[in-house]
Amino acid sequence: MTSSADQMLIFDATSLSHFSRAERLDVLRDLLAGRPCLTTRVVHEELRVGIGTFPTLRQALDAEWLGMAELSTLQELECFARWVRRVGSSGRDLGEASVFCAAELLGGIAITDDRDATAVGRAYGLEVHGTIWLLGTACREGKLTQVGAENLVDALRATGMRLPCSGSTFLSYARRHRLC
Repeated sequence: MTSSADQMLIFDATSLSHFSRAERLDVLRDLLAGRPCLTTRVVHEELRVGIGTFPTLRQALDAEWLGMAELSTLQELECFARWVRRVGSSGRDLGEASVFCAAELLGGIAITDDRDATAVGRAYGLEVHGTIWLLGTACREGKLTQVGAENLVDALRATGMRLPCSGSTFLSYARRHRLC
């Protein structure tokens, strides 16, 4: 049986975008070293479209540590269609639907910071977490200090990322939710 620490992580655009915009994608890579990480073509396209506004998104597109879930077989496309019906088909919903599809098919953990999408994914039995969970896990595993996590939270929030805590409240939030 695969432990949670070994499970593949499948990323939606939010974490990748904001870590790139904060110029901290290398830190995310280092925190996840040795762990299989993927995104999808749909998310890749969302990031590509955003490069005109945020050129640092190129980092996420070029990240060698981030594999690609293709979702091209009939079974994969049918699964994607089911998730589109569940999550929605407007704008970023397609990225989340593709991530949930890949997580279902590959037995991975979906990473998204969209609360509504998270609720839908969990309602259908997926393991879904967000950026604060990633940082809490890194702290628990000794890969990140509390101060480092607090600084990352503040750097991500400075890019406009909506997170459930600030850097100064990270530790109390993470403890309350048993993340570290």
